[in-house]
Amino acid sequence: MDDAAGKLLERYKQGDTDALGELVELYRRPLYGFILRMTEGDGAADDIFQDVWLRAIRKIGSFRRGSFLSWLFRIAHNLVIDRARRAGRIVLLDGGEDARTDGMPEDRIADTAPDPSDSAANRDIGDRIKCAVGHLPPEQREVFLMRFEADLTFREIAGIQGTSINTALARMQYALEKMRSELGPIYYEEVNDHEKQKRD
Repeated sequence: MDDAAGKLLERYKQGDTDALGELVELYRRPLYGFILRMTEGDGAADDIFQDVWLRAIRKIGSFRRGSFLSWLFRIAHNLVIDRARRAGRIVLLDGGEDARTDGMPEDRIADTAPDPSDSAANRDIGDRIKCAVGHLPPEQREVFLMRFEADLTFREIAGIQGTSINTALARMQYALEKMRSELGPIYYEEVNDHEKQKRD
């Protein structure tokens, strides 16, 4: 757990309610972005985001160590899955994917969201990347977003999804292959460039 989160958690446990607001703001962007994309903009993101924090608050006394963000993502993962199951829309891929990881990039993917000052062309590229992510099967999309939005490790992702690291790696590999197929040259200019920068 990073120092900032650890200090805020300690303050909150000691009765400083302002620390909770600071924690929410610290993790708002990656957590809310993940929930929004996993719910495909169906209007449930705000409710799920609030439910994540309600559950976290109820159980925060039992949180001892590890990545607090990973813990929040596990709660969000469970809420998204529960909601999709209730709506009858979930397709689980457990056991349905090859666990091969040949050619799997080990480096994290940086944020490819366009900066507000970017040109219309760059905004279009960002929209196409978001669209390609939205076309991924749920569990592949989830792995991609956990890396993309929160920079979680594959070990953390595997723990959240309740699967092996090899399966998490394979899901990322399949996600990247599908995005490469859909995005064509944009993939190499945007996503692949970020992978190379992380390796260098």
